[in-house]
Amino acid sequence: MELLRAATLTVADPEATAARYVEWLDYSVVERGPIPSDLAAAWGCPASAGRASVVCRPASGAEVFLRFVEGAMPPDYKPLRTYGWAAVEICTQDTHAVNARMERSPFQIIGPPKELDGLPAIFPMQVKGPDQEIVYLTQIRNNLPAYDLPRAASLIDKLFIIVLACSDLQASLNWFETELKLSSGRSMDLIYTMINAAFDLPTDTKHTLATMVHGRDCFLELDQYPDATTTRPTEPGALPPGIAITTFRHPDFDALKGWITPPVARKDAVYGDKRAGTLRAPDGTLVEVVEA
Repeated sequence: MELLRAATLTVADPEATAARYVEWLDYSVVERGPIPSDLAAAWGCPASAGRASVVCRPASGAEVFLRFVEGAMPPDYKPLRTYGWAAVEICTQDTHAVNARMERSPFQIIGPPKELDGLPAIFPMQVKGPDQEIVYLTQIRNNLPAYDLPRAASLIDKLFIIVLACSDLQASLNWFETELKLSSGRSMDLIYTMINAAFDLPTDTKHTLATMVHGRDCFLELDQYPDATTTRPTEPGALPPGIAITTFRHPDFDALKGWITPPVARKDAVYGDKRAGTLRAPDGTLVEVVEA
């Protein structure tokens, strides 16, 4: 069972952002409308009530969504410099073809196609969107020994990994194990070009990252961020800028606790008439959960 369901991004103009994803990533709009007040309250972000939102899904038709919600971008916000959800990773069929497309697009290439040391199964590149969102675009060449990775059914397909910037990697791992009943996957130290560039570190600086899994489904990457990382500047009572929320499905929903508000069934595309609620992970990270 694949548990990753959606990522919610705070953007200046959800319609304009969705149009970029439609044109350049082949996504399609499946839903639009204002954020209900009870949903904003469930996120612990009442100031986001009534704001415009657009939900998109990939050309493959996979029911893994990107949701764009209207919000302010604080002038001092810089991507990859704060704790919280740091990047979305989307699977592709051909990284070189995607790179050629991105060269013509409004997305800035911040990491050209490059094989990772010791990980020949994946072939990624990275871009930054006009809303300062960080998107990894990754071709999957093979499975890894401990878990499976998805094969793209369209040139640019679905979100398959979400990346979390942590102040205390072990504390975050413990939280996801205890509160969401996930299992720790592989942990490694590697040269992380995106982090080194963001913090002006030597190019050969290594950082620790870990993964979390459910069975053979690997969908969550946790990165230990440098000491110079800060909390994310956020409009009072509203969703944080950048990647604000990750939504997971959960096969044992009733075993979870600690909700911001009691879970309720929701009819929107992300929820599919299932119950949903939101938890706060370390660093104030918003984790939304939908019953599977």
